[in-house]
Amino acid sequence: MNGMINIEYPESLAATLKLSGKAFEEEMKTSALVKQYELGRISSGIAAKVLGISRLDFIDLLAKYQVSVFGGTDPADLKDDISNA
Repeated sequence: MNGMINIEYPESLAATLKLSGKAFEEEMKTSALVKQYELGRISSGIAAKVLGISRLDFIDLLAKYQVSVFGGTDPADLKDDISNA
């Protein structure tokens, strides 16, 4: 089962970021997952799976958001990362 989150926002917000509606939605999804990873709440493997990309692509994506690959992760999550890679 998949969940869905609906967020109401003014169109001017997407325009401020110079993004189309779909690109803005993808940006919000990606930035939320990056932040959850940064806070140590989810593994890189889980974030990558939700985004539909490889774990290596997610790790590369972290640089765009200036998030360290090493920060915010619990060593106990390594097993989850390996199984979700």
